[in-house]
Amino acid sequence: MKITPRRALAALAASIVVVAISMVANSLVYYVANQMKAELLYQVADYFGAAELILLALVFVGALVGFMRNRWLALATGAVASVVATLVGLLIKLMSQPIGNVPFEVLLGVLLGQGLFFILAALIAAPTAGFWLLTKIEGATGRATGRIALVRAPASTLADGLVTHIKRKKVDLDLANQQWDSYVETLNICGWQTLEVDQRDDLADSVFIEDTVVMLGKTAVITSPGADSRAEEILATEQAVRALGLKVERISAPGTLDGGDVLKVGATIYVGRGGRTNGEGIRQFRAIASALGYTVVAVPVTKALHLKTAITALPDGTIIGYPPLVDNEAIFPRFQPVPEAHGTAVVILAPDLLLMSASAPKTAVLLQDLGYNVVTVDISEFEKLEGCVTCLSVRIR
Repeated sequence: MKITPRRALAALAASIVVVAISMVANSLVYYVANQMKAELLYQVADYFGAAELILLALVFVGALVGFMRNRWLALATGAVASVVATLVGLLIKLMSQPIGNVPFEVLLGVLLGQGLFFILAALIAAPTAGFWLLTKIEGATGRATGRIALVRAPASTLADGLVTHIKRKKVDLDLANQQWDSYVETLNICGWQTLEVDQRDDLADSVFIEDTVVMLGKTAVITSPGADSRAEEILATEQAVRALGLKVERISAPGTLDGGDVLKVGATIYVGRGGRTNGEGIRQFRAIASALGYTVVAVPVTKALHLKTAITALPDGTIIGYPPLVDNEAIFPRFQPVPEAHGTAVVILAPDLLLMSASAPKTAVLLQDLGYNVVTVDISEFEKLEGCVTCLSVRIR
């Protein structure tokens, strides 16, 4: 999992609010239990000071590595962190005092009495206020609302990714990471909340998350990747969409289907039949999509890796594509050729806003002349692996 500054800030904020709520709740209980004698409140800090610091550290680490990305995980994090913090904190208190100054039975009483309130407060605060603040800062993870984009950080083995239709070139991993950060930040700036799926360094192509799921409204269709080496990429994606509360359907073997072969244009869905998507995969997908009111049109793909390597669509439904990569332009009601191979892929960020590669400046000018605002990002390292701007995220509306 890639730890970004925003994730670190979210984790810190969540841990502070969990500790603050636990401390306040614990103090109020102690205040009431001692006939509301305010002068005794200092004893709470005396007994629980170390525990609070330990709780802060444990919740921060848990949130940082993804253990609070849904309410159940946040509940478990709060439970484990509060119990460990209370036990270790009171042990530190015992060891810091001269023998006989703080009887063991007193500390045991604090643990079983006041300590239980501290644990309970943290247990409640973690999946409520802590989780809420974490998702406010980092991005929504509870239910799919608004505009969310799933992303997945590049694996350290990115350079070993598959190459099918182009000559392999050396990939600069450091530059790829910088470009991915910029891509994610662009999505954020343009009003999309990015939700990061767990990184796996043993899955070289996993940054191309689009191939693992197809969104049909609030239904997530988990794909069956056409390359055996990518089969396990779907696991973390499915976990992420389930955490968002989405309905899940799936494509099963022997069917294969990559998300990069699926292009939605209104109620029509074009599906590329090529090297990664087979007829059985299309049949299963058609059954799922038809039940949701879509019409599926199968399209031959022989000149490019995926359908969306060759074509994508503008907000008005016009198909844009690079003619040398398109098998049959006549399939599409409206087709607009573009002058560059990397200009075929656009991500619709808003009805008048498109995201595309900086490698296609002539196409960017063409689309601007058609009345669209265009934002470009440099993804040259991913283009060396037949990637494009659509591959690097899954947009959930």
